[in-house]
Amino acid sequence: MEVLRGLLAAGINVPLVITQPDRPAGRRRSLTPPPVAVFAHAAGIPLLQPEHTIDLLAELQGRRPAAVATCAYGQMIPPTLLEICPWLNLHPSLLPRWRGAAPIERALMAHDHESGVVIMRTVESLDAGPLITQHRFEIDHDDDDAAALEQAALRLGVPALVAAIEAAVNGTLRELPQSNVGVLYASKLERNDRLIDPARDSCTVTHDRVRALRPQIGALLAIDDQVVTIWRTERTGQALAAGMCLVDDGRLVIGFADGALAVTVIQTAGRRALPIADWLRGHHCPPTTATRPA
Repeated sequence: MEVLRGLLAAGINVPLVITQPDRPAGRRRSLTPPPVAVFAHAAGIPLLQPEHTIDLLAELQGRRPAAVATCAYGQMIPPTLLEICPWLNLHPSLLPRWRGAAPIERALMAHDHESGVVIMRTVESLDAGPLITQHRFEIDHDDDDAAALEQAALRLGVPALVAAIEAAVNGTLRELPQSNVGVLYASKLERNDRLIDPARDSCTVTHDRVRALRPQIGALLAIDDQVVTIWRTERTGQALAAGMCLVDDGRLVIGFADGALAVTVIQTAGRRALPIADWLRGHHCPPTTATRPA
């Protein structure tokens, strides 16, 4: 949605928006449109939501657009569609590192020191297309989370996408082949990616995991056998046995394989996220142990 908003603000003519079909969402599993569909409808832009991308063939053949801009579309584009015009993709990583579904989260989990955004031409192979432009930015390993990296990628990527679209319209689009050296795949996040294991994980691994999963799905930890979602941690420099919990000056300090972290925002299942001091006030007995959820 932010990409579409940025294109419109830059004066790009967007005659059609394509996005995923409405899907069940929420506890009641009500059929819910994607945010970009809601935005397009409010902006009065024609909208298509095909179940299968190939269903767009007749529409695009009739329109013959100069380019199609994509971001996190979530479906492979058939070769017959890629032949109609350049499909210009905004991808939030420094390709060829982190091709695939979760580049921002994987960069944070891998403790990468920098990330970036590229505009590439989509080809049949996953995120392997030639590069049109690339921008880098540093990662702050104390504070940056997935939301911060997404905003950085949008801030640099939307103007780059605008420039690429204008070049496609003018017939001046230039591209460079993408290297196949250093390819890493950012696989889709699974439940195991969310699990914190104090007995095995270092403080750095855990802090990176929590930041990578904020604000979307959160990391999971079992405290006294109750599974909770950990939304924010901070380094303490303290020494504490792995898996032990200590309430210290209104903070919950947890021991890991090489030290300790303080949990600062936590959420019990079915309830809202709370600052740790508020969460602790709801417990008669201080937490004692932390383990990897089953």
